[in-house]
Amino acid sequence: MRFDDEPVPGERLPILPGHTSHGRFERILRAGKFAVTAEIAPPDSADPDDVFARAALFDGYVDAINATDSSGANCHMSSMGICSLLTRRGYAMILQQSCRDRNRIAMQGDILGAAAMGVCNILCLSGDGVQSGDHPEAKPVFDMDSISALGMVRHMREEQQFLSGRKIDSPPRLFLGAAANPFAPPLDFRPHRMAKKIAAGAQFIQTQYCFDVERFKTFMAQVRDLGLLEKAYVLAGVGPLASAKAADWIRKNVAGVYIPDAVINRLAGAQDQKQEGVDLCIDLIEQVREIEGVSGVHIMAYRMEDRIGEIVTRSNTLDGREPWQPTP
Repeated sequence: MRFDDEPVPGERLPILPGHTSHGRFERILRAGKFAVTAEIAPPDSADPDDVFARAALFDGYVDAINATDSSGANCHMSSMGICSLLTRRGYAMILQQSCRDRNRIAMQGDILGAAAMGVCNILCLSGDGVQSGDHPEAKPVFDMDSISALGMVRHMREEQQFLSGRKIDSPPRLFLGAAANPFAPPLDFRPHRMAKKIAAGAQFIQTQYCFDVERFKTFMAQVRDLGLLEKAYVLAGVGPLASAKAADWIRKNVAGVYIPDAVINRLAGAQDQKQEGVDLCIDLIEQVREIEGVSGVHIMAYRMEDRIGEIVTRSNTLDGREPWQPTP
């Protein structure tokens, strides 16, 4: 099944009944297809060709692309800039918006600007603290958090107003997303945190890396018991690891990422650790896909984006479906 019937790249599809956006990504999920998203690594560059080259690695393999927003509080090309470039070529973009760097005035202006460019999806994040990034002297904003930001975007879309109450002439038609971390303590709190985000407006959820399938099964069972799977789509976060050394560094230095010893040992015992990391990712996709309520995977392949095609193909994640890709 394909949803790429735009007559020209980037032209908007009609909004289907029950949908809130013009986008293909929402159509895929509402049609019951197993969705695939990925993250584009933002360049430290003002050259648009750097963005186009990175996006081309995903052509024909993913349904939407997250443009990260200074993740880890490190400075790169902005999410808005990447979305501006790639929506013009017809890519389905997910604008990430961090509350760390903007107040509600700037955020609402960016939301309207993104929607005008053709962005149909937004992921609201609180954002990593500046102390963890390359500009620790920067002043954090945090005028809002991810939950209040979701409510703000929904208010703009449904009430056709700014938070001030002033009317919006043409509201942003957006599919709203949030992040969840099933592996961060306190574990029993995580489904309830996700419930708050859904109540605020989240329609899809992308999780942190899943390297502990049993813990993820428990989380999904708790989510089902809360009745959340009827209200939002869950995409499990997965990704390849380059080596045991890299995996150990990530679990010690990247907040919120849990990597069990068994994963480190599997990589360490492999003759080709990088290939083993790809094989592990494929195994994880096959396992999480069998969990009730998982609607897709979000592949985070930092510095291994060139392996996403192999991962998607070998795992048969798309089940014969062909995602949109640019016309040569």
